Parts: sequence; C-alpha cells; structure tokens
Amino acid sequence: MDDFDGRTDVARGSGNGLVDSLTTAGAGRPEQYFLRSLSAPEDVELVNGVLADAFGIEGLVDGRPEHTVFEPARDHVAEYDGEPVANLGAFTRDLSVPGAVLPTTHVAMGAVRQLHRRRGLMTRLMHGQLRESRYVHHEPLSVLWASEARIYQRYGYGMASQNSTFTIDNREVRLKKEPTLSAGRLRETTPERVHDEIREVFERARPSRPGWSSRTGPWWTPLVEDPPPPFRKGYSTMRALLFDGTAGAEGYAIWRRKQDWSSDIVNGEVQVVELVATTPAAYAALWHFLLSVDLTRTVKWDFAAVDEPLRLLVNEPRALRMTTGDGLWARLVDLPAALSARRYSAPLDLVIEVTDSILPENAGRWRLTADDNDTTCVRTAGEPDLVCDVADLGAAYLGGTSLASLAAAGQVRERRPGALAAASTAFGWPVAPSALGLF
Repeated sequence: MDDFDGRTDVARGSGNGLVDSLTTAGAGRPEQYFLRSLSAPEDVELVNGVLADAFGIEGLVDGRPEHTVFEPARDHVAEYDGEPVANLGAFTRDLSVPGAVLPTTHVAMGAVRQLHRRRGLMTRLMHGQLRESRYVHHEPLSVLWASEARIYQRYGYGMASQNSTFTIDNREVRLKKEPTLSAGRLRETTPERVHDEIREVFERARPSRPGWSSRTGPWWTPLVEDPPPPFRKGYSTMRALLFDGTAGAEGYAIWRRKQDWSSDIVNGEVQVVELVATTPAAYAALWHFLLSVDLTRTVKWDFAAVDEPLRLLVNEPRALRMTTGDGLWARLVDLPAALSARRYSAPLDLVIEVTDSILPENAGRWRLTADDNDTTCVRTAGEPDLVCDVADLGAAYLGGTSLASLAAAGQVRERRPGALAAASTAFGWPVAPSALGLF
C-alpha cells in the first residue's frame, strides 16, 4: 500500500521496535506523524476507517465483541492531526509447518489512506512489527495474504504456498469409483450443531498440512454462523455434511447453494466453504455428494491445495477448471529458530549465506544440519554452499516452493556442486502447503 522513498526522519522510543514518530516531506512540506498501538476492542472502528479509504470497502473487520478476532495491542496506527491514516495489525496464531506447529505472526489489515501514501508509513510499521514479533512475541515466522505481491517482497516475504480455485461443471464429472457404503455414512445438519465434531476433525487434520492456522473462539464464527440474509449474496444458509467412519467423524464439508433460473434452465451453484477429511473414504464420500446436488450445474471451491486428490478421483478431470495464484507469503523472523523448528525430508548438512536488510540478526552464514533425530542451525565461518536472501528461505520454508526453482530464477546461487539438489529435496514435503481461508 505504500512506497518508502527514503525521505523520512525517525524518532525512536518504544522498546518493542516500533517508532514513536516520524517526519516526512509530503507535498513539499514537512508532515509529522505519530505511531502508536491501539488499546481497546472498540478501536476496531479506527481500523475500519483506514481500510475503507484504502480499499474502497466498508466494514472489513467485524467489530461485534462476540465475533471479533481483533487484537488491539498488536495493531499499530500512524496518526496525522489526531486521525489514523495508516494501519498494520497481526493475529496470535500457530501455523502448521513441515513436521511441526509453530507460533507465527499472522499479518493483516495493512493499509494507508490514499492521501498519505508514499510517505514510508507502511515501511515503518512493518519494520517495527517484525522486531516486535521477534523480541516481544517470540514468533520466529510471519505469514500474510498479500493484496499486492510486490509490496511485501520488499520486506523479506517469499511466496510460500499457492492457492487453487475449482469451478466444476457437475454435469460432466463423477467419481471413477462409487464410495463403499461399508466404509461409513454421511449425515447432514447445521454447522452450529456439530461445531465440536467439526473442530475435532480439523484439529486431527491440521498438523499434517503445512500452512493451516490454528483456530480458537471467534475464528470459527464465519464457519458455524450465517451472516444476515442481505450479506449472503444470494446463497442459502450453510449446511454441514459429515462422514462417520468406524471411530466417529472422519471428515466434513461446509457448503451452501445458490439458485439461478434466469434462463428457465436450472443453473444453480454449490459453494464449498470448507472441506477437511482425515481418510480417503471420507474425502471421496463428501465429494460424491457435493458433485451430485440436484438443481445445480456448478460447484465452486475457493481454497483448495494445488495437490488436491479430487483431480485423481474423478472420471473427467478436465471438467475441474482450476486456477492457481499465490497463497501465503512467509517471512523468517528468527532464522535459526525457524529453520531448526521444522522437519526435513532428507538428511542435510550445508552452509547457507543469507542477506536480510531489515533484520540483520538473520544475515550471515548459517550451518543447517538435519537428520531423523535432530535439527540445528548455528552461525559458522565456513564457506557457503548456497547464497540467498531471507525471502527465498521464506518461500521454501513450507515446502511449496523449490529452492531449485528459485535458483532457476536467479535468486538462489549454488557455491558447492550438489548442494542445491540436496537442499531442494530436504526442504520439500510430501503434501503441498495450503491455507483454508483468508485472515
């Protein structure tokens, strides 16, 4: 949202890494901005004001106390003449990473009012947030969804996952094999009635899929409570479909539908809000139902992984029109802590030379060793095997972006023959990272 042009004089004060004030040369004259943390839940309305101006959309953050996930102490604003003109927030959540679950900064609500762009405000907020994540919250990793990818690459973020969207013509596709009735049964109800069961299935599945975020309290609200009818965009109330196996619920789909009789021919739509399965039988049974809902012609699913088994289950994969774009962007905040926290797909022993212009604590040469029993990442004076920027390690961290691909793009450089292949294999993971929704 904001380009930093270097015309900023900063006065530092707070111990958490955030600046207290800054002066910029805006419109040919000095302009004084004050930066502060918010303090009360009702301050969410200040945030909404900035977001509405920046994005042209009203009410992006739900301010109702029973719904809000807003954390005022982790939200920071820049004020001009007593009014917030820039904002950057974060949520305290864990993230599944290869072989582990890690406390992770979930960056959100970054915006600058149109009149105050190009003043370095977002740059100052972002720099402060990174230091706060490292030294106050002790979160070694930071992730976000980017409104514009070019913005956050400047701050050391790399594209760590991709997000796929399916638009399916259900007249042209069925499962190759009918689900086995003896494997279990389907039942349908409202999400609210089976909230506990859905949450149980989610928690069993979450550690195995890098990129999935923890959910507590109001993070479940959009999945179990329908918005008022004016905000449903023509969709029905949500339904919950569960698959019960021998030991209880093994998967669920939250879905809704929209009818369309505009051409006197049925053209309804099924929207899959979320689908999680812990067994192949559950996955197949849920999709068998969703692809065969009467009076519909299209099935849409917005948050699919790039390696979804669905394409391998159906008899006509061409009927699954899939579009793929960037998903989560990741940034190593505490490099040795982050690299030693995840697991690797193969033994590894290499020296990586890293650049980091924002957090110089991450810069330098690091020896990363990993085997089945332990992983360590320590400083070294040894010659580097690979040379890269911290953003490249962020891109590779969840196992979804290959270091070899980054090298082919000229971003990672190999100094020892064979090191790139070994590192690419080790950083990879059997399942692709994904994210179940925006935050």
